[in-house]
Amino acid sequence: MASTPVVPAPYWASQLDFPPIAKSKVNGLVDPPGFSGAPSGPKKGKDVKTQPRKPPSPEERDTLKLKKAWEVALAPVKGLPMTAIMMYMSGNSLQIFSIMMVFMAFKNPIVGLMATNQAFERFQTDSNAGQILQTKLVYVAMQFLALAVGIWKINSMGLLPTTRSDWLMWEPLREPVEHAILAL
Repeated sequence: MASTPVVPAPYWASQLDFPPIAKSKVNGLVDPPGFSGAPSGPKKGKDVKTQPRKPPSPEERDTLKLKKAWEVALAPVKGLPMTAIMMYMSGNSLQIFSIMMVFMAFKNPIVGLMATNQAFERFQTDSNAGQILQTKLVYVAMQFLALAVGIWKINSMGLLPTTRSDWLMWEPLREPVEHAILAL
């Protein structure tokens, strides 16, 4: 009887059983901080020990919380330039876009003012209560600044009652200085 020749397995199949050895580290290059790559050199597997990160001290934790509290306190003013530009570009006529812009200009600061304590409660500890109070005051001031932008827009739209004729029924309306006549 004739025997069938044995066909060797393909290269990829042999790599499934025996994966290639990791490339050795290039001399002169160090791993970046926090990189936990494959161990190289004589240490293999479970022998490699990484140093556990030391937990921060209470002073460091309070400093970090205070920095985050300042970020929260200054956050309302970061969106103000974009809001002001959009309000300026929307014009002074009563349209759905300008009405929605004015609504959002009032809603966001009012909601922010009502949620002041909730915004800072995760940062407050017994040791930094005075400093958190300062950040709360700055936060409230930034919210009032955002409200001022909304008031500026309502005034430019002519919706604020700023003249006597707006309040008094018997006061005559202001006479316009010029009139426009539609031409053909």
